[in-house]
Amino acid sequence: MSTLSSITILLPCYNPPEGWEEQVVNSMDILKKALKEKAEEVHLVIVNDGSSKNCSSSQQDHVLTNVTNSQFVNYDENRGKGYALRQGVKEVQTELIVYTDIDFPYQEESVLQIADSLLNGADVALGHRGKDYYDKTPWFRKVISKTLRWVLKTFLRLPTDDSQCGLKGYNKNGAQVFLTTRIDRFLFDLEFIKLASRKKLKIEKVSVNLKPNVVFSKVNTGVLLREFGNFVKVLFRK
Repeated sequence: MSTLSSITILLPCYNPPEGWEEQVVNSMDILKKALKEKAEEVHLVIVNDGSSKNCSSSQQDHVLTNVTNSQFVNYDENRGKGYALRQGVKEVQTELIVYTDIDFPYQEESVLQIADSLLNGADVALGHRGKDYYDKTPWFRKVISKTLRWVLKTFLRLPTDDSQCGLKGYNKNGAQVFLTTRIDRFLFDLEFIKLASRKKLKIEKVSVNLKPNVVFSKVNTGVLLREFGNFVKVLFRK
């Protein structure tokens, strides 16, 4: 395994749950200790995607004070997770990027496995959720996820059937492709995977696990309907 100079943990943030700042500090402490033999520095970039609550300056200061090499990207209008991540990637100066959600829903060990995949030479590391994921998933989210997986298997020849896993990583080659994505919300991941596959980047699936008692956010049916148009765009984008 080759040692690279630094890695960034990138977190999009929109109206996060209470106590998120402590969760971030605790998870970053675990990750930094585990990565100290593999990366010279571990950075943190959090993108505040127009939050209207639970992302105050005092909460941000708590993270900045307790996590070295950390920074926030703030803007007023909520634009969506895909947009937020692109703004974060533009700020990153490290060779490698791993992104997940602000509440760190995946086990820290899973985050480390994504980092290891990149350190071992993958351009893109895609988290892949196993069957146990559905044991913890609300039924409507389960239907949506399984339907999308079926569509990916049936209509798109992609290196994974789990495009929507919220834990992924990439090196600079992957980051360059990610910055060419256009979708701001739900299906930006699918768009990225298709583009990365077209560019013949080295893509690796990594089995990941959720933490116990993860609280799932509600699925916005209005957003899903709007995303159908984006799905058509992904299908035909070259």
